[in-house]
Amino acid sequence: MPPRISPSRITQPSTCECFRSRPRNPPAARDFHASSRREVTRLRRGMYDWLKGPGKVFRKPLRGSTNYLSAYNKTGDLVRVRRDNRDERTKPGEGIEEDETAASERDQNDQSLTDDDRDMRAREREMARQTKKAEDDETEARGGVPRERSVDMRPYPLNQHFTSQPVLSEALREQLYVQVAVEERDLSSVAASFGVDIRRVAAAVRLKTIEKQWEEEGKPLAKPYSDAILSMLPTTPFQPETANPITPHEPINDLPVHPHTRQQLFYPASESRQFTREDAAKVFSAKLLPADQRIPLPMLVDLEKWKLEGLDRQQRQARQVQKDQDAREDAAAKETARTEWQERTQRVVKGRRWDFAFQNISAEKVGKDGRGREAVGYRYGMPHVDRKRGVVKVPTSVA
Repeated sequence: MPPRISPSRITQPSTCECFRSRPRNPPAARDFHASSRREVTRLRRGMYDWLKGPGKVFRKPLRGSTNYLSAYNKTGDLVRVRRDNRDERTKPGEGIEEDETAASERDQNDQSLTDDDRDMRAREREMARQTKKAEDDETEARGGVPRERSVDMRPYPLNQHFTSQPVLSEALREQLYVQVAVEERDLSSVAASFGVDIRRVAAAVRLKTIEKQWEEEGKPLAKPYSDAILSMLPTTPFQPETANPITPHEPINDLPVHPHTRQQLFYPASESRQFTREDAAKVFSAKLLPADQRIPLPMLVDLEKWKLEGLDRQQRQARQVQKDQDAREDAAAKETARTEWQERTQRVVKGRRWDFAFQNISAEKVGKDGRGREAVGYRYGMPHVDRKRGVVKVPTSVA
């Protein structure tokens, strides 16, 4: 019997293919990206051309400007600057006296105008001059760059529905802190004076308090980061040296949606009846306040009512000061009563990290319909039946 040959001495092909199944044109090597090399080179060249051309303005941002893409044209020019140059606006202080003198002479020569009409026109011209001077001062403070328009507040050119909203400037936040923490004015008055929501005023004061505390403790603050972010976003300024130092930041008296008003109701009323906001509130809930009292700053409504009654500015201020004093006294009395009730009804157990408060609860206090306020689990709520099947939703009788 011949000796056997070891399999390692026989050379075998790595693959075994049939001649008929072998492809005639082998596929080319596949790239790791979807675009071809020529297309990538073209896109890269276009990107560098844009960076050296219109995009070079974004390397050094303009002072006092948001520098969004929508504010520039295809050649890299700021659109609102070119428009102002084309309009040829006059410089601050030039032509004001001549225009006022000519307008006064024209009003004096007009015999159809009374003295009150002439005084009213003079006040309107003075207000227009002050407004124009304030705009020119703001433009000069921003380095000659006009204020952004609504079309300049779009950071994404392809999304025309998104607009960047302004934030509080550092000077405005500092002034809010001074008004509340130093001068001890109430939040509602400060919010109404500066046109900032009362919740935002409270948040700005809290953050400023923490910032002052960190400065006293010697902790480092990220001031460069904050300045860089504020330079990129539109801000609401505070300019006490100008004619209009305060710029309204946002709507401050929006009506919040109360949970009682989310249900669907049918309430019949006579056509001859005067159905007011107080009546509408009582329909939803017997303890629901009307819209005039549920807004964040109801004192603004009272001020307008007093103004329509013919009261002068001093009388309105005196009434408002008295109402604020009464409100503070009522709040202090309610807080005292709540503290006394907690001491009388609750038992506090001191813990190592937290204190536990215990209160006696009766499971039988559920009311006639099972929805009593003193019932266990009332805080979790119960669903409405206004969209439940089989329930009569239209009124069956007229009160």
